[in-house]
Amino acid sequence: MDEAKIAKIEAIIFIAQEPVNIDKISRVVDIKISVLRPLLKELKAKYEKNSHGFELNNYDDHYVFESKKKYGDLILDYMNISKRKKLSSAALETLAIVAYEQPITRREIESIRGVNVERTLSTLEKYNLIEEKGRKETIGNPIIYGTTTVFLQKFGLDDITKLPQIEDIDYKKVFQED
Repeated sequence: MDEAKIAKIEAIIFIAQEPVNIDKISRVVDIKISVLRPLLKELKAKYEKNSHGFELNNYDDHYVFESKKKYGDLILDYMNISKRKKLSSAALETLAIVAYEQPITRREIESIRGVNVERTLSTLEKYNLIEEKGRKETIGNPIIYGTTTVFLQKFGLDDITKLPQIEDIDYKKVFQED
């Protein structure tokens, strides 16, 4: 393990306000991606040990230090946060459609849901869970939506291919009341 390179990588990821793309780490630290990937893998393994309160997570080649989930209640208590914000069932349903069907337009989502989703899409964009991915090559050139790195981070997914298969979802668990 090249400790000087590891220290530089840690410093960049640590000070970043959001997950850092591997290309940017490579450019800033001046390390080829082929060398960087194994170093990041080593770092991830290092922080997975119980002696650390945080871990290195990867979301679609964007890296971020995060506190371990098992310390979530402790952190909420420390920060005086009594309740996490929850998305409405309409927003969750719309988000699921975007996640599984992306890239997708507003009209396509509305045809699946059967209701207007303009405000819901606006809310999901405000929380940075979805974003405009381009325009569809059709009449009117409607916006095409897809999920973001923040979506992957919030749902603990390395990349969108890690979404569970729809038939594998335990709906009783998903919709149980707190």
